[in-house]
Amino acid sequence: QVQLVESGGGLVQAGGSLRLSCAASGRTFSSYPMGWFRQAPGKEREFVAAINWSGSNTRYADSVKGRFTISRDNAKNTVYLQMNSLKPEDSAVYYCAGSLRYGGVVYYRSTEYDYWGQGTQVTVSS
Repeated sequence: QVQLVESGGGLVQAGGSLRLSCAASGRTFSSYPMGWFRQAPGKEREFVAAINWSGSNTRYADSVKGRFTISRDNAKNTVYLQMNSLKPEDSAVYYCAGSLRYGGVVYYRSTEYDYWGQGTQVTVSS
């Protein structure tokens, strides 16, 4: 059974930082793209960041560009999201996702991902 388990969420003041982790089990994602999405109350799930299999190609939503960094450790089957300069509007449940599509590119549509974690809450206070 494939599982993606996020951790690292929590409550932080505006301007602070958090590092989210997503550990995969049940299959290796070392050859596949991974991504992070988020969903705030009353809003649709939105793309945050994505990374190709090797980490050589990344993509970010405009709203987080320059503040968030996605990375991965294929030996640990884990992907990370470093979030700096957090803003109240970053508050949401953050989801990790794994795709079984071609690993050389990155994907930003939720429909392009096959596996999802349960989410971790990030709350940024003003």
